[in-house]
Amino acid sequence: MEIEEYYKILELSNRRIRENILTTTRFLIHKIDWRDRLICISGSRGTGKTTLLLQHIKDAFRDCPDNALYISLDNLWFETHSLFDLIDTHYKNGGTHVFIDEIHYHKDWQLVIKNIYDDFPRLNIVYTGSSLLKIDYNSGDLSRRQVTYKLPGLSFREYLYFEDICDWNAVSLPVLLKEHRTIAMDILSDIPILKHFSEYLVKGYYPFYKEVFSGYGQRLSQITNQILESDYPAVEAISYPTIQKIKKMLYILAQSCPQTPNMVELYRQLETDRNHGLKMLNVLDRANLLNILSSEKANLKNMAKPDKIYCDNTNIMYSLTENTNVGTKRETFFLNQLKASNAEVLYPITGDFIVDGKYLFEVGGKDKSFKQIKDIPDSYLAIDDTEIGRGNKIPLWMFGILY
Repeated sequence: MEIEEYYKILELSNRRIRENILTTTRFLIHKIDWRDRLICISGSRGTGKTTLLLQHIKDAFRDCPDNALYISLDNLWFETHSLFDLIDTHYKNGGTHVFIDEIHYHKDWQLVIKNIYDDFPRLNIVYTGSSLLKIDYNSGDLSRRQVTYKLPGLSFREYLYFEDICDWNAVSLPVLLKEHRTIAMDILSDIPILKHFSEYLVKGYYPFYKEVFSGYGQRLSQITNQILESDYPAVEAISYPTIQKIKKMLYILAQSCPQTPNMVELYRQLETDRNHGLKMLNVLDRANLLNILSSEKANLKNMAKPDKIYCDNTNIMYSLTENTNVGTKRETFFLNQLKASNAEVLYPITGDFIVDGKYLFEVGGKDKSFKQIKDIPDSYLAIDDTEIGRGNKIPLWMFGILY
């Protein structure tokens, strides 16, 4: 590669880093051990992966900006230029770190990452990719080389931090269950927590809400289309008619959440068979547009007859449906925040959710009783419209402080 071309790309990288003015950081930036040589950060479009990279580079390479190169593979420049050649030039000119955004837009990306890792032994590599990304551990053998992190959307705790309302540390689920009353009293003081909680459910999950106002719902719709029309075809070979069917499936299911749909009738409406229907359902789950709830750990077999299907988060739910059921909203929030905190959530015989194989939850309004789960050990109520709980009755909003 011509050195002038390299310097041009390096200057574009430095400009992008310099002009990143957002100072509020996501929780993951402090959890990543940036010393590792190969780091993968996956997550849905809109959760802030690019901003996280730029914030880290700006802070860590303040005194040596040319050591780090930021590139995004959705740039048309890569249609006629080689990623490997660019990194080779960066390495030969003293580069020590490369940050590759949108890796899923590169064909044979796993092999390319492996080759970069092996051929430049003093280079640190961080790359981001869509949540649709499937790492084939038999191709490129990245499993023993890389550390993988996943970036979900904002928790309710992070939303309040972004809004400069309050800032407190995340708590584990066992601590929350035991000490929720004390924690709530420490947090509340003069904060109208339920008002902020209602706002978060409508437009607080995706960090870009800070950049848009009345157009937030429209932006979410655009992101949904980008995921299915751009990100998915970049990951797998897929036809346009199939993409249209997947979009139709999403909208049909969003209208019926969280009831279990008649899958046979659904496939009939989509004019597809069971096998293709399952693949489409799997795509929507991997894309973080739907949450599939089953009584066993997720696999294609469970997806054939899911116990319940939810939108991934309440913001998506509001963007896809005109009439949002309050019960659905509560359960969607609970499921989303628990799964984003890496808890295992399954569908129980009795109650709404079984978490980590131990804790049983019913989710409802402030008049919800223990009638259905009163004799079951480790059973709890997650109660909406309540600021401070008591005993095993825990305010629903508090499940938003788990990460």
